[in-house]
This record gives sequence, C-alpha cells and structure tokens, in this order.
Amino acid sequence: MKKRLLMLALFCLFESSFAAGRNPNVIIFLADDLGYADVGVNGCKDIPTPHIDSIARNGVRFTDGYANHPVCSPSRAGLMSGMYQHRFGFEHNSGPERYASPNFGQPRSVPTVPEKLKAAGYATGMVGKWHIGFKEGLRPHERGFDYFFGFLSGARSYYPDSPRENDPLLRNGRIVKNEKDYLTDAFAREAVAFIECSKNKPYFLYFAFNAVHSPLEATKAYEARFPHITDPNRKTYAGMLSAMDEAVGRVLAKVRELGQEENTLIFFYSDNGGPTMETTSRNDPLRGYKGQVFEGGIRVPFLMQWKGVVPAGQTYGEMVMGFDCHATALAVAGVSLSNDEILDGVNLIPFVTGEQTGRPHDQLLWRVGWQHAVRAGDWKMVAVRGETFLFNLRDDIGEKNDLAAKEPAKLKELQAIYAAGDSQMMPAQWIRQDARNAEIGGKWKPGGAIGAPRRGGGLEEGSNDLTATVTAS
Repeated sequence: MKKRLLMLALFCLFESSFAAGRNPNVIIFLADDLGYADVGVNGCKDIPTPHIDSIARNGVRFTDGYANHPVCSPSRAGLMSGMYQHRFGFEHNSGPERYASPNFGQPRSVPTVPEKLKAAGYATGMVGKWHIGFKEGLRPHERGFDYFFGFLSGARSYYPDSPRENDPLLRNGRIVKNEKDYLTDAFAREAVAFIECSKNKPYFLYFAFNAVHSPLEATKAYEARFPHITDPNRKTYAGMLSAMDEAVGRVLAKVRELGQEENTLIFFYSDNGGPTMETTSRNDPLRGYKGQVFEGGIRVPFLMQWKGVVPAGQTYGEMVMGFDCHATALAVAGVSLSNDEILDGVNLIPFVTGEQTGRPHDQLLWRVGWQHAVRAGDWKMVAVRGETFLFNLRDDIGEKNDLAAKEPAKLKELQAIYAAGDSQMMPAQWIRQDARNAEIGGKWKPGGAIGAPRRGGGLEEGSNDLTATVTAS
C-alpha cells in the first residue's frame, strides 16, 4: 500500500506542476462483453444501471453504435488506432499470453490515441484490461500512458488473491502484490485518483473494464442487491454489472466534484456483444452473440456526454463505431493529423450538435476469418461459412428475414462494397493460440487445431484461410 501511495504521490506532483489547460478532458469507458440489452436505456429491466444511463440522459444514446470487431482484442486495437484494425493485420484474439503468437500486438508503427494526446499536452491514464500487446515496448506505459494500473491479458479473476490466477496486476510495468479490493472497485479507486492528480491540466482517461467478461465472480454484497434474481449465474452477473455501474458513477461523481462536467467529453460503449450462453448477457432484440458478425456480436450500448456542448437526452440513429471515439478525442483536443496518416474514425460532435448533416459513415465492415459483414445504410450483408445473407435492418433489426434471393442486385452491390474495403486491408497476422495449437512461447504446432470455438465465445476462432499465414509467421 505504501508503494502504491508513493507512486501516486509522485505522479500527482509531476502532473500538478503544469498550468491549467483549456482543452477538454476525455474519458472513455469501455465495457467488456456487455450485451446490447444489458443497460437500462436499452431495455434492461432486472439490473439497474443508473450511472451508465445518466450518460445517455445527459448526452446522446446511439441506437446503431458498433464495436470494431465481435471479440475483445481486435476491437480494442480499433479504438486505440482509430482505424480498421485489419489495416495492420489485427484480426484475432491472442489466446493466453504464454501461448500467443510472437508477433501479437498493435505495432509501434501504428500510434495510439494516448500517444497522440500526450504529445498535445494531455495527462494520460489507463485502468483495466489492455489486451493489445504483451511484449516489451507494447505495454500501456510504453504506448503513451503516463499511468497504468491493470493487466495485459484477455481475462483474469476479479478476486486479487485468487489462487488460480496467473496473470498479474501491474502498475506501470511493475507487479502489484498487495491488492485487496474486488477488481472493479480497485479500478474505480485508481481512476478517481488519476483524475484528482491530473485536475490541473487536460487529461485522457481510458477506463477499460474487464467486467462483465467471465469468469462469473462478484462479491456477496453486490449479489445481495438482487434478491429477485433466482438464477445463480444471472445473480452473479448482475453483481458484476452493478459493480461496473458503480465504478462509472464514482468517476462521474469525481468529475462533478471538480466542476469539470462542462469541460469533459465522456464515452461509454462495449468492445463487442454479449456471450449469452456463457454469462447470461442479453443482446435483445438482436440476433447472435459475441464472436459473430450478426448484430448481437457487434451492435453494442454506445453513449456520449459533453454537458454544454452536446444537447442532452438525444437518441441518434445513424451508424457510429468504436474508432469514432478516437477521432472525436483528437478533434476536441485540437490534434491535427499528418497527410499520410489514416483515420477511419470520424469526429461525432458536429453530427450530434446539428452542425453537420448526413451520416458519419456510409458503410462499415467487419472481417473475422471465414465470416465477414458490411452495412451500407439500412442494408447489411453477412457471409458465414459459404452462406450469404442480406437483411434490411430498418424493417428487420433481428435479422430474421434473409432477402438475398429476393434482392440480388442489392446483394451484389454490398458484396462489391465489402470487396473494395477489404482490398485495402492486410491479411491476418496471427490466430488465437492456446495449448491445442501452440507451445509455450508461441511456437505453432504443425497440425494444431484452428477452428474449435470456446464455450460461449461465439465463432471467433474459426478460419478457412489462415494456415498459410500462421505457417509463414
């Protein structure tokens, strides 16, 4: 504890030496595996989420907000890079760190949003789950974050002293050995401390939850809030979600306490849809779940608040995507891009303030090995294992009515849009590796399994075309 307090004190001393900045603060809350219908503003009835809902009440709810990818790691790379992560071959999860491909991670040649904001004079802090680089040079404190408290892998226990946990908590690269709090509470504590330390200059806080990702673990106190829920898994899930909502509330309360609400841009969204079978998450009324490019795997709760700038209580129905948070943060911070820098994200502020009409995006695309999808306007094409579907989401949000046979011209149009976009992307540079297909250290096992999905994890591991890539790497 003394070491933690000393590190925070030194960080606070460093940050308070700067004069107050005029640029707005930026906070991005990123939930993990949160289903579309898991928050109150999207229809959740049995688990209250008042603090998360307040972001929509004080700002805007995006009905058609999308994650960059239907699984954790590539989606987070899309946010951090501000572009389609396929542009640099980031298409699949890593698997456990000890088995991960040696070239896994967002390369140094692709700058992160904290690197850009730090160069613009921002204090930059992150708490939570990283999952886009394990090796030296690719960790949060080496990719633009002044302060990091969290873990590098894709999942870990919420109990800090769990005997089954092999993935350590880290603070700026050093292992934390004395943590006592339930992990979501610890992340909230660290986030609030970062804001307090950074209050005298503009700051960027990336609060990357591992909630509500498995394992299903909550404190008895959080579960006790839900005596009406009898399903034990749902009760634990409710406790985890309630803890996350409370963590959001603690950060929002700190911003209010400092009188910074009108100078703070806040986002909340999820890295992908919920893995319903595994955690009891709900994606209603959408089809599918985590790992799939049907709507349930990619359309997520997506909220934004900036009091005094973004009119409150809005519902916005055009398509937006995770990488738009990156672009919007740069725009409000006054960060200009070089002529050769690619940014697929769009500044959303002019669209929600009415300064700009039209759509932020005419089309969006997703690619996950042998499955891919593209949405253009109300139309969406999904290709899965040799089957191709066409849906009109305006009339069929649940993707129940396949129109491919009835609308061949529209199907051909969307296939051409996808092909044009995909031609700009890089082949996948790795696949998910674990004990089935790799050795410790990441060496590929000849003939190792590629396509078997994990329980509740959707279809993210499947691939018909990566063997050559894996062998070559």
